[in-house]
Amino acid sequence: MFFHKKLSHTITLHPSFLGPRMREYVTKRLYKDVEGTCTGRYGYIVAVVAILDIQTGKIIPGQGSAEFEVKYSAILFKPFRNEVIDAVVETVNPMGFFANAGPLRIFVSLTLVPADMKLDLDSNPPSLRSDDQKIEKGTLVRVKLSGTRVDATSIYGIGTIKEDYLGVIE
Repeated sequence: MFFHKKLSHTITLHPSFLGPRMREYVTKRLYKDVEGTCTGRYGYIVAVVAILDIQTGKIIPGQGSAEFEVKYSAILFKPFRNEVIDAVVETVNPMGFFANAGPLRIFVSLTLVPADMKLDLDSNPPSLRSDDQKIEKGTLVRVKLSGTRVDATSIYGIGTIKEDYLGVIE
């Protein structure tokens, strides 16, 4: 789920930023460009832990801007199939419910919910109910991921609560 990885990123600075505070500008730009982004290869970049190296800049001919190759280490969030995750329910609808676990949006279909849970759309907010559990907006649930998909900008998952020890966390 969470990984610590060494990565690199290229930053282009306008000529007006070239000067005595150049390292500070490169550092701020790295945090702004990288934190909170999602890549298909590595998943969601949660935080930059340390800047390992800032290479000497190269001037771009005809522009006057400079490119810097920055090596850094970061905490990554990349969920995998069959992983169990705690999430907060966002909405309940006639097809199932959506839950969020940080940047991961999970959909749990009604077919992947225990048979004793019944949909109650008349309640406010809509909910799934059984004798001992109630799933509605804001409920903390434990979900097993059946599959994941990482796009260029976000992460999605399909989950189930139909197995033992899954469902509402009390």
